[in-house]
Amino acid sequence: MRHDKARVLLELARSLAGSAEGMTLDEMAQAAGVDRRTAERMRDRLQDLFPQLEAVADPPTKRFRIPAGLDGFMQAPTADELAALASAASELAAAGAVVRSAQLRALETKMLSALRAPARRRIAPDLEALLQAEAIAVQAGPRPFEDEIVLGAIREALKAGVALRFSYGGGSSPGRAREVIPYGLLFARSNYLVAAEGEGAPPRNWRLDRISDIHALGRAAHRPDGFSLQAYADQSFGIYQDDTEDVVLRLSPHAAASARKWRFQVGQRLQEEPDGSVTVSFRASGMRELAWHLFTWGGDVEIVQPERLRQLLVAQLETALTAHAGAPRATDD
Repeated sequence: MRHDKARVLLELARSLAGSAEGMTLDEMAQAAGVDRRTAERMRDRLQDLFPQLEAVADPPTKRFRIPAGLDGFMQAPTADELAALASAASELAAAGAVVRSAQLRALETKMLSALRAPARRRIAPDLEALLQAEAIAVQAGPRPFEDEIVLGAIREALKAGVALRFSYGGGSSPGRAREVIPYGLLFARSNYLVAAEGEGAPPRNWRLDRISDIHALGRAAHRPDGFSLQAYADQSFGIYQDDTEDVVLRLSPHAAASARKWRFQVGQRLQEEPDGSVTVSFRASGMRELAWHLFTWGGDVEIVQPERLRQLLVAQLETALTAHAGAPRATDD
């Protein structure tokens, strides 16, 4: 128990050292998983351990931070943490995300080079054992496009708050130059730039593999106040954005156990039915992509609403039946 208290105190110190603006007492309490009174006692204890802890006025409250950082021996990564970093880099590389994988590998090298030799020797056997015992299962699917020039230009524009210009190989006019206000990046099976083509225009998803000749412009361009990239992504079942609709699905008793563990959408609601089935309801866009997914549930799913989703799935079934109902065509030897 005593060791657990020391660990929580050290983790809070790391959070205070890693925050540029500092943390309020309420934020400290939330980070440590304690009540406010306990957070006050922890702050006082940290003041004794780290005299450099400072309070910054942020009316109507105060923020606390450790501006000079922590000593290296308190920041040394564990074998488990380094193995998780290496695993994340390998997973990105296996999925085709070569730019982000290389960036994680560079971070891994920097962390290892910052360790003193005794610390490296101490964790080396455990790290090697974990790396040998963990592997990435590569799943079928499109490989995301990651080009260092494209990603670099987008990130520079996002950091500087300026507009972007590029040629786009999709849409109704392939190859036409576009000038957009960048909102952010969505990483998925295919990677997308979320951007609006002009002030007040709705954001759109632009596939990175269709972007070329990209460069940042000199004029300022900021996404609207209150826009949340995560909320924008969460409103769709997958990546595609279209009309938002209320969706109700009923999963059979046979599939109920799997349905309880499955996340169709962030804001979904599950209702247990008397016959053992499960009803899942949520509000989302991206009906075509949802229909593609529901295809994999076979006869265990019933679309209660919307009707458009039912029609999309029926059309997919009819297309698949047309393609596979007859005997396969003969092939040349």
